[in-house]
Amino acid sequence: MPVRDHERREGGAARVTRRRARTRANLLDAAFGVFAAKGFGRVSIEEVCEAAGYSRGAFYSNFATLDELFFALYQERADLIADQVAGALAVDGPDLDVPAAVDRVTDVLLLDLDWLLVKTDFLVHAARDRAVARTLLEHRARLRSAVADRLARARGHTALPAVLGDADGAAHAVVAAYDGVTTQLLLDKDVDGARAWLKQLLTALLTGGEGTPYIP
Repeated sequence: MPVRDHERREGGAARVTRRRARTRANLLDAAFGVFAAKGFGRVSIEEVCEAAGYSRGAFYSNFATLDELFFALYQERADLIADQVAGALAVDGPDLDVPAAVDRVTDVLLLDLDWLLVKTDFLVHAARDRAVARTLLEHRARLRSAVADRLARARGHTALPAVLGDADGAAHAVVAAYDGVTTQLLLDKDVDGARAWLKQLLTALLTGGEGTPYIP
């Protein structure tokens, strides 16, 4: 009997955990839409709860503040992008086929206008808060690390342009190119053009090659 009681308690706890995870995910999804539509700083907890179909109690059981939810949302998307880049670069063996790797990265990379609006809001928020800025820098470092690690493993097999220096320098340049393309995308809303431009920039950057320029 005590064993069954223990099993019932464990089963109940597991259901609560799953339900809470679903609630958290639903709150994040709803908040993403609200933040993209209105901008961080113009959104209230009540609006997020209404969009998700939950009470304030459900919100506070998952997040202490709107800032905490906002950061969790950024973290989720930033981790996804880092994983996309790392996965696309991990396919080759020791040799790195740069044009093919760039094709894979640009094909899977999240170039979503709503995400870019939320990301830009987060960047502005971080610029005014040193603690948030440190965390944002950590996430950007993870993205660069995914690129630098792959380029470093290819050294000796695939030459990088000398002007980039080492793999870390090349990774900084790759992320800077991504930043520039996504800024243009925010203004012209041309996702296909952004992918084409990013593909050309990264290929030229990592090979020192020249091609027909894409003019956005």
